[in-house]
Amino acid sequence: MSIDDKAEPAGRGGGKLKLKRLLVKLSGEAFMDSSTGYGIDIDTVNSMAEELAEVQSMGIQLALVVGGGNLWRGAVESAKGIDRATADFMGMLATVMNALALQDVLGKLEVDNRVQSAITMQEVAEPHIRRRALRHLEKGRVVIFAGGTGNPYFSTDTAAALRALEIRADALVKATKVDGVYDSDPVINPEARMFERLDYLEVLNRELEVMDATAISLCMDNDLPIMIFNLFRHGNLRRLCSGENVGTVVSSQK
Repeated sequence: MSIDDKAEPAGRGGGKLKLKRLLVKLSGEAFMDSSTGYGIDIDTVNSMAEELAEVQSMGIQLALVVGGGNLWRGAVESAKGIDRATADFMGMLATVMNALALQDVLGKLEVDNRVQSAITMQEVAEPHIRRRALRHLEKGRVVIFAGGTGNPYFSTDTAAALRALEIRADALVKATKVDGVYDSDPVINPEARMFERLDYLEVLNRELEVMDATAISLCMDNDLPIMIFNLFRHGNLRRLCSGENVGTVVSSQK
């Protein structure tokens, strides 16, 4: 099934929406001020939350997977001598911190939401239970998935693909700070070309930096479209959900 075959429920504005249920992957870098390169910048989180709230108000069922690279990177820190599994678990805790920050900001925007963690910490988050997550979505709540998959050696990209399939999302949306997927680094090469559509195998064969290979393969095996776009260009997520061509689409059909 291509992205164009997805359901088109009516939006509140009277138009047609191409997507009904989305899983949005937010990297840890999306939470930080680019000038500092570390931590959680509340102004940045506010901007991100406003875009998400706008889409949720359109009737889109919205789930999120958050990374933790703004606070901790398991693979990097393991190279410095920390056991890889331990470093990855520390990274999972970092994702919970980001999830709680986003939960707070969305709450202040009057967006009902729940945090579910793959690592049990019931004082601050619900345990991840698939059927409960589906019920939250059906009730119009935003579900924020934290803790990755709950297992070391798996990235939050893979967690995003897994959760998207679990909740039967229409697409996996990767929010970035660039407009889409390019054939080379657009910062270094001003002639870099952005792809509008790619096939899963082309992404893997060309080693394009979309998501890690495990996540791409999981999406390919289950025919789950991946959409990569710039979340910080105002209105992009709304336009994407309304069926406009925004960013790059990775699917089985180019």
